[in-house]
Amino acid sequence: MKCVHAVPATRRAKPCDTSSIPEMRTRLNPGTVAVETGWQGRLTTMNALSSVGDHLRARSRDPRRQLTALGPVAALHAGRMPWRLSQLMVGLTLYGLSMAMLVRATLGVLPWDVLHQGLTTIVPWSFGTVVIVTSIVVLLLWIPIRQLPGLGSLLNAVVVGIVADLVLAVLSEPNGLAARAVLMLGGILLNGIATAMYIGSQLGPGPRDGLMTGLARRTGVSIRVVRTSLEVAVVVVGWLLGGVVGVGTVLYAVVIGPLTQLMLPWFTVPLDPAPKTPAPTEG
Repeated sequence: MKCVHAVPATRRAKPCDTSSIPEMRTRLNPGTVAVETGWQGRLTTMNALSSVGDHLRARSRDPRRQLTALGPVAALHAGRMPWRLSQLMVGLTLYGLSMAMLVRATLGVLPWDVLHQGLTTIVPWSFGTVVIVTSIVVLLLWIPIRQLPGLGSLLNAVVVGIVADLVLAVLSEPNGLAARAVLMLGGILLNGIATAMYIGSQLGPGPRDGLMTGLARRTGVSIRVVRTSLEVAVVVVGWLLGGVVGVGTVLYAVVIGPLTQLMLPWFTVPLDPAPKTPAPTEG
């Protein structure tokens, strides 16, 4: 960068080189540049997070991205089937992967998986097979409460258990508490994403979610109370049978609701045409 000194018109201007000025300023006050750069980085990060938050709030308010109460047949005719089916299958695959991650972390599994683990101690089946059989039994419990399964409900009952067994066959238990903790946290985060993906496809709830919502609808009890009661019951029975209850079980129970709610605006597929009946919410 070149500059020109202010000189009388009768004299020729002499150019000067200011390239050393930043360097001189840094020598005079070494912390100035670092502080300014640090604050600029923080402001950039804060602006980015604020933008993401605004985007999520806008998506959650979009009526096309609200979960809708559709019957199994209506859900198949609500449009965007290739997209929704692909998202459903990815979500179920990730769900089975997250289950296997928590099993191998050995720091506590999902509430229903405590029951699945306990059952593996009394039947000669693999973990994934127990998951599938339990899912089918739970689907049969839908009959007296008049809950109809969707395509997603049926695929959920089978795909998750198959994926869990495939992953368990290649994923070994890590050495050291730190590695197990990372695996546990990764499994919980992945499970939240997977849950939002398969719910957001709007092709039917999973067997256990459908049992929860069906019981709430038939009894008039809030979804939160029904879910808590079911999960406490399966955890107690599973623990008595030998299932692993630990910090992962408790942490999952605490964060999975808010985590899924945070992810849902990203993964709720807009239906075309958009139905007018809103889905029931927890209360």
